[in-house]
Amino acid sequence: MRITNGLHFSEYHRFCVLRDFSLSPLDYKVLATMYQPMIGAYAVAVYQTLFQQLPADKVGCSPMEQQRKLFMALELESGERGRQQFIEMTSKLEAVGLLKTCRRFAAASEDYVYEYTLFPPLPPGEFFRNQHLTLLLRDKVGKYTVFALRDDLLMPAAEDLKDANTENLSVPFYDLFRLNTQVIDYELEQAFFEASAAGAKESKPELAPKGFQYAEIIMHFPSYSANREYVEQLKYEPEQMATLNFVAKKYNLYLTDLCRLLDEDGVFDERGQINLDLLQAKANQTFLADRKRSDERKLVLAKMEGTKPKSDQAAGEADGEASGDKVVEMEFYLEVPDKFVGECNQHQYNYILRNEPYTFLLDMIFSNGSVPTKLLEIIAEIVLVNGLPEPVINVLIHYIYVNKRSWSKSSIVVTATDMLGKQVTTFEGAVQYIREQEKFQQQQKARGAAAAGGASARGGRGRQKPVIPIVKETAPKKLSAAEQEELRRMAEQLDRQRIRKE
Repeated sequence: MRITNGLHFSEYHRFCVLRDFSLSPLDYKVLATMYQPMIGAYAVAVYQTLFQQLPADKVGCSPMEQQRKLFMALELESGERGRQQFIEMTSKLEAVGLLKTCRRFAAASEDYVYEYTLFPPLPPGEFFRNQHLTLLLRDKVGKYTVFALRDDLLMPAAEDLKDANTENLSVPFYDLFRLNTQVIDYELEQAFFEASAAGAKESKPELAPKGFQYAEIIMHFPSYSANREYVEQLKYEPEQMATLNFVAKKYNLYLTDLCRLLDEDGVFDERGQINLDLLQAKANQTFLADRKRSDERKLVLAKMEGTKPKSDQAAGEADGEASGDKVVEMEFYLEVPDKFVGECNQHQYNYILRNEPYTFLLDMIFSNGSVPTKLLEIIAEIVLVNGLPEPVINVLIHYIYVNKRSWSKSSIVVTATDMLGKQVTTFEGAVQYIREQEKFQQQQKARGAAAAGGASARGGRGRQKPVIPIVKETAPKKLSAAEQEELRRMAEQLDRQRIRKE
């Protein structure tokens, strides 16, 4: 039960109970052995109390009563605490499909009336086919207890009948009975109509994850859109609604964003089916654009306030040193770069990395005092938006400078993102991170050198492919007069032979 305003729900509001079934001995056993371990004995007591608002041999709607009657039957104290307990118990019943709560506004009394609709417990066969309930029961009582309950409540079919052929011998209704359709009874027809209208209500609620409902989407979707007819079909297609809710949850879409994407061309095909690839591509663009605007807004607000990021403060408090200089342990000392060897020793340099702001370290690296403005903007964005603490940023700058990496935005952001992904939030963690990176780079270089050495060794033993000789061009040999005459005579003889054959 979702109650946003505490004044709208109290023991003085009226209620009624609707049910169209009666509980059998099997239903009581299912409630006690399967539903009670999942939702608790108190929630089952609330269900029994609501059930008894109507006589066991009748169905329909109970008389209007104040909810104080329920509170007294359940021994709930009047006040905020009792109301909260009742809401919690009914929420559990609603979650497992035993109850549906509606609120109606009575114009006569100008107040809310609560309507509790009860549903029977699922039969054992249907219960064990429901994945949500079976997994919840397994989490509560264990796998082997679930097996024991299934064997106790479900009697298996005989072995001889499993592979036998089946023939339906049942007699249809109209083979035995003939109805008199010549006489029309208007009073009876009216009674049928009133009974069907009174009994027409929503089916048992499905145990499905929450998300945007069809009514919410169609209410915010433009009526003049070309995709309006396809969106209206979603009312009868729960699979497509589940797909939409999956995309909305994946890309953190608001209802207005989802309606705008459904209005795009090509989102629905000719049959009215959702083009999932196109919808996800457009949803991803919306997600990235919102993320970019959010980061820019955070950056601007942080610059305007001029305060330290919360994550940096939390990291400092976690170290137990909210104020004052932080001491660096010897095992986390970093080597002093060659440029600063004459200016500071190892103790002083690590003190700077641990306690000074990153702007001070950049001024030391760019000794001429001309730190690029673009570089300052890049690092400020990482500090203010992503929340990396100052000591971690200093270690990051040291790592880039010592290893002669690129100062481009892509290089810095990739390393900072890797640190964020590995939950590096302290100076010690950052030192350990860059040591692992340097060790990995040394291993890569060793593998490359070994591969190059192996290739050169193979080249020294000889070529693996055979040497193919190449025909060289030679100057034409000059023929003597006798040889030329012999060639002319052979050509004439060949011509005469060709003519005879023709």
